[in-house]
Amino acid sequence: MLGLAVTTHLFPQLDPATYGAGRLTKIRAQAVSGRSCRAVAERLGLPERLRAAAPADVGEPALEALLATERVLASVIEAVIGACYLAYGFEPTAEAVREAFAPEIALALERPADFKSALQERLARHGAVVAYVVTAERGPPHSRTFEVAAMVAGTEAARGTGRSKKEAEQAAAAAVLEAQGRVG
Repeated sequence: MLGLAVTTHLFPQLDPATYGAGRLTKIRAQAVSGRSCRAVAERLGLPERLRAAAPADVGEPALEALLATERVLASVIEAVIGACYLAYGFEPTAEAVREAFAPEIALALERPADFKSALQERLARHGAVVAYVVTAERGPPHSRTFEVAAMVAGTEAARGTGRSKKEAEQAAAAAVLEAQGRVG
């Protein structure tokens, strides 16, 4: 629901000659990333609401650790969006999603993220480089999916998938940065 709401908002605004499907995909992915979901969850006060609704037997350190986790907040915001969709339908929910994610959408349009470059720059500061290795290709030629491993110092740091090798490499680089807690 989140990706669909953002895509239906973005697609009519973007000139196909300037923004191809691949660029739209990258902008949408950035706008709805875990980092973006966390920012929206925090803006909407979800951590405070979760603290207030937490069972009494959940220890504060465990609760705070969960609420500090990007993946948890992203999952919660997506669950809230899903619940809104079930209760109110697509249009009202999509409108609320567009409004809630407006800053993230604007940022993705103004400064699209290039995770491969960001990772390489970060690693170069430490004298390291990243190499990308295709680990799997699935599907027929017209609908191929690639899986790529990002190798740092000869060790697999993360994997990513995509409809092209470049998209899979970007996903792998983003996964490395996210694992390091440094996306964007």
